[in-house]
Amino acid sequence: MKKIEAIIKPFKLEEVKEALSELGIEGMTVSEVKGFGRQKGHTEIYRGSEYTVDFLPKIKIEVVLSDNLLERATAAIVKAAKTGKIGDGKVFVYPVEEAIRIRTEETGDQAI
Repeated sequence: MKKIEAIIKPFKLEEVKEALSELGIEGMTVSEVKGFGRQKGHTEIYRGSEYTVDFLPKIKIEVVLSDNLLERATAAIVKAAKTGKIGDGKVFVYPVEEAIRIRTEETGDQAI
């Protein structure tokens, strides 16, 4: 099993969600996060004062899936989230040792 963690632009969430559901991936966790990379934020003017916004709003998607879906899922996320501009985000993949569904106590791939 693997865990995909993707940081994307907020307006791309629906497209990514649809791309994953087309692959049969039903469950995911979505969090609103803030961060920056090469984009380094931007400056804004509020009530006549200029200030720097270092941390930009992003969406973090977490999905745990079986190994056989990994390549298709990561490709779908990248394709759906890509705008071609700086700040599109990142995709990280982690190994998952075990998964347990609390309600039924199923483990492994059956739990996801």
